[in-house]
Amino acid sequence: MIDKKNGSFLIYVVEDNEWYNKLLVHNLSLRKDFEIKSFLSAKDLLKEIHHLPDIVTVDYRLPDMLGDELLKQIKNFNTDIEVIMISEQDDIEVAVELLKKGAADYLVKSKDIKERLLHAVNKIETNSNLKKELSNLKSEIQGRYEFQKSLIGNSPVMKKVFDTMSKALNTNISVSITGATGTGKEVVAKAIHYNSYCKDGPFVALNMAAIPSELIESELFGHEKGAFTGANAKRIGKFQQAQGGTLFLDEIGEMDINLQAKLLRVLQEKEVTPIGGNKTIKINCRIIVATNRDLANEVKNKNFREDLYYRFLGLPIHLPPLKERGNDVILLSDHFINLFAKENNLSPKELSKEAKKKLLNYTWPGNIRELKSVIDLAFVLSSSDIIEEGDITLQAAPSPVDQFSENMTLREYNILVVKNFMKKYNNNTKMVADKLGIGQTTVYRMLKEDEEAKTSEEVS
Repeated sequence: MIDKKNGSFLIYVVEDNEWYNKLLVHNLSLRKDFEIKSFLSAKDLLKEIHHLPDIVTVDYRLPDMLGDELLKQIKNFNTDIEVIMISEQDDIEVAVELLKKGAADYLVKSKDIKERLLHAVNKIETNSNLKKELSNLKSEIQGRYEFQKSLIGNSPVMKKVFDTMSKALNTNISVSITGATGTGKEVVAKAIHYNSYCKDGPFVALNMAAIPSELIESELFGHEKGAFTGANAKRIGKFQQAQGGTLFLDEIGEMDINLQAKLLRVLQEKEVTPIGGNKTIKINCRIIVATNRDLANEVKNKNFREDLYYRFLGLPIHLPPLKERGNDVILLSDHFINLFAKENNLSPKELSKEAKKKLLNYTWPGNIRELKSVIDLAFVLSSSDIIEEGDITLQAAPSPVDQFSENMTLREYNILVVKNFMKKYNNNTKMVADKLGIGQTTVYRMLKEDEEAKTSEEVS
């Protein structure tokens, strides 16, 4: 019985000419990390094939079997075994036919075959290593997005999230993920994808808020060369890129109302037409959307199509803010500490009792994203293997409106709150409306009332 040595390549040589058999073995032995076994017949080889060699060199004209038949039997046993055919005949037609049937290479016998043989084997070894790396990377990615690894937490609200996510795995139902910024919506989308029936397909993400509205149609559906000014080359849209996998549309609530009708048609017809093209392309991908907005409220305010809303709604998953997850804050903190230590080749650290209390008492407006940033900085600032309370840097809590001693109406207080939020969110009325849970038109109205009040005061 042959046992592979760690890291070695196992190669079988099948050649009935004993002298040439020894020549092949000698040439291959120049690589010390190759483990080699030779055979004089196809019958002897097939008795040992269950040891799964990486490569088999096959003489095309063996006394008991032709090379194409042996190639077929080897590939039927295991398609991963690579076969190099070696023949006395320099026959192009035979070579092409064998390559079509799965041979990795075709070499013509000669006394100076060494360079060609080693080149063929080295090429196979390189490709094999690349395949292993891709396989390991794929397994690592899928493992990374197992629910309990990618989403840390055992609070009741997170257990509910896990339970809902599990219901999305074996069907193609659309999934809508809601939650404040930084709660991990894309992580949930990836976890669903990499644990679902379409895990072998691509995961394609598009942040609708990060793309100018005039370019979103091209991003989603693609375009032909010359379709518009600046379209210097054909572009494949996200729907096509996600074929057989998952298309994740983040911040879907930011999508322009005029483009929503086109998106609805694509979802209904399951086909896209690139801009400037006249040929429709069938699409087959799962849709997961995410938003930090209240889409139902957006529908009421005519900012989002009702028919598209119900098309997207599917299985709703709501991610709670970090402040509602209790001791998950500490679990996540420990996770980020270990992750930072691993990424920087450092020893892990622990949180002191006071540090944990400080973390638990904070409201985390930036949620998990903010927590990771705080922990990374605390790790760097800590001068020992314990992260102390002083190592944790938190944002100062927003100062309460210090105007309650003044005689103000409720309307004036409301306007003051809106103005403070406008300053905080860089005059982004959509963001302010979302944070306050009111319509965007209400924000405009309050700001207009404030301007009118100021004008009235100046006139008087």
